[in-house]
Amino acid sequence: MSYDVEKPDEQWRAELNPAEFAVLRQAATEPAFTGEYTDTKTEGVYSCRACGAELFTSETKFESHCGWPSFYDPKQTDAVELVEDRSHGMVRTEVRCARCGSHLGHVFEGEGYPTPTDQRYCINSISLRLTPAEH
Repeated sequence: MSYDVEKPDEQWRAELNPAEFAVLRQAATEPAFTGEYTDTKTEGVYSCRACGAELFTSETKFESHCGWPSFYDPKQTDAVELVEDRSHGMVRTEVRCARCGSHLGHVFEGEGYPTPTDQRYCINSISLRLTPAEH
């Protein structure tokens, strides 16, 4: 897959701290209930911490009580790419930034959350950067 933003690992390592690199570039997962955006109610836009692409908005964020920020829809359909993930003995759908290919989290369906899409984009806080809305 080719992305608008492509950099060698050495450059990503220089631009991201070790925890950010592990999640964004190596598909690690931050520990549940530790991310800075898990419970935030701040209005604004959530962008990819690696490349700055706008991914989600506070309008689609909801409380899932799963330990990570959850959204029911991306800001734009083409902002994220969905990839089958068969790691850890499971079949899941990985969510990546469509602009740079960085790992964001996973999307789940049919869990019974009262959302318009019946989807939960379970996203690592460390993959995101929130830009608060200006009022």
